[in-house]
Amino acid sequence: MSHMIAFDISAVEPEEGAPAPDRLISGDPHFLTWNLEEAEGGVYAGVWQSTPGKWRILYDEWEYFHVLEGYSVVTEDGGEPVHLKAGDRMILRPGFKGTWEVVETTRKDYVIRL
Repeated sequence: MSHMIAFDISAVEPEEGAPAPDRLISGDPHFLTWNLEEAEGGVYAGVWQSTPGKWRILYDEWEYFHVLEGYSVVTEDGGEPVHLKAGDRMILRPGFKGTWEVVETTRKDYVIRL
């Protein structure tokens, strides 16, 4: 067994999804998620993509992500909007509450720890 995994989604079937209806604010966003790793201790890694729309996000987990393409705006409740484009990176900590707005279809790679 190899101890490394390339971030290559070409051989992975994506999971489809969307925001929960009670969290949707605007648009009709659709998600694709390519899960590449599910490791012991609740660690996940992969690639996520969404079409335009806006919804509420509530984080119980810790997430690091790197925007690969597109344009999104993440706003913490009571905070200023953070505009994200290709090359930007962010960490969202447990307890984060706010909104995610995809302005242009956005793709990111991520590492999540539950």
